[in-house]
Amino acid sequence: MFYYLNGEITLLEENLAVVDCGGVGFACRTTAYTQSKLRVGQTAKLFTYCNIREDAFDIFGFSTREELRCFELLVGVTGVGPKAAIAILSSASPERFTLAIMTQDEKMLTAAPGVGKKLAQRIILELKDKLGSAVTEVDFSGSVGGAPIPAAGSNLALAQAALAELGYSGAEIASALKGVPVEGLSTEEIVKKCLRAMVMG
Repeated sequence: MFYYLNGEITLLEENLAVVDCGGVGFACRTTAYTQSKLRVGQTAKLFTYCNIREDAFDIFGFSTREELRCFELLVGVTGVGPKAAIAILSSASPERFTLAIMTQDEKMLTAAPGVGKKLAQRIILELKDKLGSAVTEVDFSGSVGGAPIPAAGSNLALAQAALAELGYSGAEIASALKGVPVEGLSTEEIVKKCLRAMVMG
């Protein structure tokens, strides 16, 4: 189906962005996170997920592939539909959502309207192994200054795994960490500083 839509944003409403592509307005259901990056009258690219049913053809659009991947993971969880997935990702950035799963932070998930404790626990249960596998998949041999590989479960290890889940390579992560003093920082702070370093670098 559609991989992305690239065109002028002609309308923004709550959880809705309309993208004009060649004179056709595509209505994309989206998150507050993505909408914060869009402006009416400006061109934007939205990565899409199409939900086709007998009575509907819904398009969901996201400003980054990372957020699209988080959405796809969420709708793959038993009992989580597109509406709940949009609500969860409207409450947090892709990296914050990834960290919430890896650190089993139920409060972040239940902050979304309509998401109760039981559903939050199910989301964590079904996704923690998929996200947590990044700890072992990323090559950390190029760690900062030849420092030893961080212990699994440490803030640094969780931050590295979260960055890997967002699509960054081991080399990119190691390079970003060179300019980040990680001692005493929370996992989320490390991730934010690394992302800032990657953007500026």
